[in-house]
Amino acid sequence: MFDAAVAGSFKALYCQGEDIVQSDPDTQHVARALRSMECIVVQDIFLNETAKYAHVFLPGASFLEKDGTFTNAERRISRVRRAIAPLAGMADWEVTVALSRALGYPMDYSSPEQIMQEIAALTPTFAGVSYDKIDRLGSVQWPCNADTPEAGTAIMHEDHFVRGRGRFVLTRFVPTDEKVNARYPLLLTTGRILSQYNVGAQTRRTDNTRWHDEDRLEIHPQDALDRGIRDGDWVSISSRAGETAQRAKVTERVAPGVVYTTFHHPESGANVITTDSSDWATNCPEYKVTAVQVRAVIERSAWQHEFDAFDARQRELLLGRAEERVE
Repeated sequence: MFDAAVAGSFKALYCQGEDIVQSDPDTQHVARALRSMECIVVQDIFLNETAKYAHVFLPGASFLEKDGTFTNAERRISRVRRAIAPLAGMADWEVTVALSRALGYPMDYSSPEQIMQEIAALTPTFAGVSYDKIDRLGSVQWPCNADTPEAGTAIMHEDHFVRGRGRFVLTRFVPTDEKVNARYPLLLTTGRILSQYNVGAQTRRTDNTRWHDEDRLEIHPQDALDRGIRDGDWVSISSRAGETAQRAKVTERVAPGVVYTTFHHPESGANVITTDSSDWATNCPEYKVTAVQVRAVIERSAWQHEFDAFDARQRELLLGRAEERVE
């Protein structure tokens, strides 16, 4: 999609509840793609990094403002009831309905229940799901239809598989294309910590920042010693994709030859340095394997200075438009 946008054949994007600028690899490539598009619509409850590239920003509703259902990893479908009316005046589904109507494809739903009725009518595994049944039983588990108990299927494949004794497929191991060399001798792996959730759009706005107020680069003492790096020093992290800077955390928690950081704070630029290498079978980005070099520096990277300037411009633009609407 991003390659097509840069090439000029992918023109528009409607993004709901996702921050692709901060979460996807190779941030600079993502940004080039978004700048190449003619129309970007972002719908979210926060002004996230992707929203700064939007031509149209639509307010989203939080879970406290939503009616509907929630399906968990157990296949259990439960009711969700709003505690307050949407502060923006419309629920997410109402925004989608209005947009669809404006684009010439009317979807005349009047409630979330009506949407579930259509899902049940079109999806065999949901054929027996209804709000009345969920309200009466508390929850149901898909598959839920005429072939299952009323409350659905508690255990999948309890007596037999859908294909005889089951179908087991061996997947060949294909090594990553990302290799260390003299220029990039360390392997970077990225991940999360307990006190922050994914890109941190929600948790960075809470007191959880007491435990994690910035993303730091964890580096083994020997690798730090070889580079003249002390705990707390600013370090440059460069890869084939780009360069950013973070403060170092010298620790034996990581193995020699490996460095680690998190991606919860946008200004840290963790995904500026991850590449577009991906798994051959799933196309999942290789967040865990990026060849990098680390060196001591005295200031943040050029990308981070550009980030600060762009962030300030976009926030000023958004606030200016908001003030115009108030007037």
